[in-house]
Amino acid sequence: MGHPRERPRLDRVPPDGQDHWPGWEDSAVPPDRTGEYVRKLRDVMARHGITGAMYGHFGQGCIHCRLSFDLRTADGIATYRAFMEDAGDLVASMGGSISGEHGDGQQRAELLVKQYGPELLQAMREFKAIWDPQWKMNPGKVVDPYRMDENLKLGTDYNPPRPPVKFAYQDDGGDFAHATVRCVGVGKCRVPRADNTMCPSYQVTREEKHSTRGRARLLYEMLKGDVITDGWQSEEVKDALDLCLACKGCTSDCPVSVDMPTYKAEFLYHHYKSPSRRRPRHAYAFGFIDQAARIAARVPGLVNLATQTPGLSHLAKWAAGIDRRRPLPRFAPMTLQEWFARRGGTANPGGRPVVLFPDTFNNHFHTGVGVACVEAIEAAGWQVVMPEGHICCGRPLYDYGFLDTAERYLHHVLDTLRPHIRSGTPIVGMEPSCLAVFKDELPGLLPHDDDAMRLTRNAYHFAEFFQTFGIQPPRLEGKALLWGHCHQRATGGMDPDQRLLEQMGLEVDNLKGGCCGLAGSWGFESGKYGISMDCGEQALLPAVRDAGPDRAVVADGFSCKTQIEHAGTGRRALHVAELMKLAREHGVRSTADLPERAATPRPRPPLRERALRAATALAVAASVTALGYGAARRTAARCR
Repeated sequence: MGHPRERPRLDRVPPDGQDHWPGWEDSAVPPDRTGEYVRKLRDVMARHGITGAMYGHFGQGCIHCRLSFDLRTADGIATYRAFMEDAGDLVASMGGSISGEHGDGQQRAELLVKQYGPELLQAMREFKAIWDPQWKMNPGKVVDPYRMDENLKLGTDYNPPRPPVKFAYQDDGGDFAHATVRCVGVGKCRVPRADNTMCPSYQVTREEKHSTRGRARLLYEMLKGDVITDGWQSEEVKDALDLCLACKGCTSDCPVSVDMPTYKAEFLYHHYKSPSRRRPRHAYAFGFIDQAARIAARVPGLVNLATQTPGLSHLAKWAAGIDRRRPLPRFAPMTLQEWFARRGGTANPGGRPVVLFPDTFNNHFHTGVGVACVEAIEAAGWQVVMPEGHICCGRPLYDYGFLDTAERYLHHVLDTLRPHIRSGTPIVGMEPSCLAVFKDELPGLLPHDDDAMRLTRNAYHFAEFFQTFGIQPPRLEGKALLWGHCHQRATGGMDPDQRLLEQMGLEVDNLKGGCCGLAGSWGFESGKYGISMDCGEQALLPAVRDAGPDRAVVADGFSCKTQIEHAGTGRRALHVAELMKLAREHGVRSTADLPERAATPRPRPPLRERALRAATALAVAASVTALGYGAARRTAARCR
């Protein structure tokens, strides 16, 4: 039968309200008896009232089960034990193996006597005694094992506190404690190779506390209160979460959908509620980057002068808590919203409307990407609608626990977009991490808001929009290296991007594994530069360096593109929309050599307006300098 496309998920609370906790079991039987074994095991499950599903290498006789056991009550634990004993008898009767892949551990060791018999187990016991006479090496496993129903993570005494939380945790019945025990220890987050996104920090440090599993365990211990006794104020938990990139890889890669970015945001929200806790400087600098960008948009030249000039740049980085090795991004001469308004709005007033969300990054930094997105949609005959005034999804706020502010931002988004949301107008995102807020964080913070639900259902990543509505892209021949933003992988996947590029005529290498390492603002934070680059070196950066000059590097994420530039790869990644603009303006064979050279420049105000802005900036700078000089002279005079 082979592997199903998706493994069965048992991560929702049953409707009767009783908590059943996922358990893992695996076994192996002779391949020619697999069908008989599965039928009989289902009978055993039915006899004990156990629910779950099976999958595995059926042709090889290796069977995995995802079963739900009640491990909180005495009756539930007794049922668990009775089922395990009957399942062990069944496997042994068919000449199979109790454990097929995941080892014996404590769950199955007590059953090994059914498989090997007492005489062989006694030989194992004597062998272990020779090499480990003091019984120090992994005691309680294989021989003289602990009982399968003792030392349980839950048990009849499990009754953690249920503090009020900010997110809804709908898949956990609103119970944060349920979320913290979602991890069942499979350890897929501990794969050292960058095969999947999860878990970038573990791929670099190889420390358990930096794995999704390790962090989940610490949060469980925090609520239980036996080992970690200071709850939300725990420095141990904060330290483990500090290297979580909030990449959302675990939400899609973890077999039981542990959602560490949400748990991290929840923890930081409560951690910094204490008057004794103060957020670091970078939390404010990056968490409210949208507000800083609003100010910078008035005098972008002056701000860029301060952030790009040696000396002044160093001071700016120190003030914001940014690693000194990180170049600061330049603000655009003109915002995307300003460009759109100056051109008179959409070029297709009679077309079907679509809202293009002006995220902070493409509105204030990569405005050339925004222009390309507008023109790509309009080239397909659609009417682009761009919200006016300040609007922000609040993406960076979650990384630092500013959840009350993030909720206010979301309400403002809903108020601004409500007519479009209710009319069913598609909402398209240019920046994957910002669009992901509408697919992920929005229903988590506003679970009972119908307009929030409508926005979640009608929000599309850029390529996803083209694929969903069957829009044909322009033709472009050549090769492309496609890199997906982690949040897009988790909230829509990269298949739409790959299909869109292939429809254009490109030969696509869809690169997978790990994270770019910048992860929004995470890689900018002081002290994170080294591990940030190490994360990127797991997959992305070597692939970009190896890409030939005729291969377009495609990455829609602002942080991904920034990391590629900061790593000194010599390449600049293009947004999918920029490739489409390249095809329309330069023809089907326009990727011959470093296609990013033909990328869309950032729009600029007229020369006269730029000169006026520069003069104003110089006047302000001169006034500030004069005031500072005068104050210094007066201070010196008083000191004489």
